[in-house]
Amino acid sequence: MKNLLRPKMGLLALAGVVLTQVSAMATSLPRSISPQALAQEKGCFACHAIDHKVVGPAWKDVAAKYHHNLKYVPDLAKKIKNGNAGIWGPVPMPPQNVTQAQAEELARFILSLH
Repeated sequence: MKNLLRPKMGLLALAGVVLTQVSAMATSLPRSISPQALAQEKGCFACHAIDHKVVGPAWKDVAAKYHHNLKYVPDLAKKIKNGNAGIWGPVPMPPQNVTQAQAEELARFILSLH
């Protein structure tokens, strides 16, 4: 009977190690937040609002300018990440502290607004 339990105990130990590793990986993955929460976290709403001009344009106006077309995600993400000037008036938008993926996520969110 003792010999029959050994392989099962080994499998249980292995399962415990695997579960520990999976749990550790899950806690080290970047957290997923909504695009609006990301915009809040990155301070975008200091200069922008969804439906009215603040310092910069309303994001609904930006979405309309680009016809709500996702083909403009790379262009808009580049402007978010690197900054730009002259498109919406004399106040320049400085480069933002976002990753490329975050800039693209924000661009998709902005272009989705109606």
